[in-house]
Amino acid sequence: MQETGKENAKQDRKNNKKKWMILAVCAFAAAILLIGFIAGTWWMEKKAEQEYLAMQEKNAEKRQKVPEEEKKIDIPVDFDSLQKENPDIYAWITIPDTVIDYPIVQSSEDNAYYLNHSAEKTDSVSGAIYSENYNKKNFDDPITLLYGHNMKDGSMFAGLHKYEEDTYFNDHKDLVIYTPDAILKYKIFAAYRTDDRHILLYYNLGAEDYNRQAYLNDILNQRTMGAMLDQSAPVSTESKILTLSTCDRAGDAYRYVVQAYLVEKME
Repeated sequence: MQETGKENAKQDRKNNKKKWMILAVCAFAAAILLIGFIAGTWWMEKKAEQEYLAMQEKNAEKRQKVPEEEKKIDIPVDFDSLQKENPDIYAWITIPDTVIDYPIVQSSEDNAYYLNHSAEKTDSVSGAIYSENYNKKNFDDPITLLYGHNMKDGSMFAGLHKYEEDTYFNDHKDLVIYTPDAILKYKIFAAYRTDDRHILLYYNLGAEDYNRQAYLNDILNQRTMGAMLDQSAPVSTESKILTLSTCDRAGDAYRYVVQAYLVEKME
């Protein structure tokens, strides 16, 4: 009996050692997979960042070449080159003195495509700044809605959250949209957390003025904590409002939006 007990104990030790070895191998494999995932995500973010930096530098060169007296009529964005890379690029957004300086894209086939593809159509966790095909590309809708990710590195539309601070909100109200044949100048008048309703569909903004007024009332009557509003802004149902939307730290059921009204369109 004593010998049998020793044998059983010895076998148990072997089995336990084998189990620990299996667990160690599994843990090691899981660690390798996790490291691979993190490295892959990092590489995709850096690749997207380099793509956007290249686009920004190209446009910066063109802007420097535009004579001062012609800046009001010449478009300082090389849309010919951009659209050769991707015909879905139809505009460019710039908020002076911020990191928001990106091409705007729209897919005619898949409204979710640019959630995980860059403006050069490469796989990207950063995605792109994009609109859905509910909007026309000439910014002539009552509301034009642009989406962008809230990236941890501060890129894309993460910078919108800086508008939660009143000094920043007051000092960064200018916003410019370039298209191949126009320059549109906007003034930011609202920034706040909202729910994840689809704004264009919820208010049916392509239809009656009543829906436009309802939406305008909802903006100007914001009571959410931290909402920033310029109550003196001359907005009405006739205004062309640009809404920038990104994710919010409150969770998936919320969005943070920054809104601007069209001040001037130069063609």
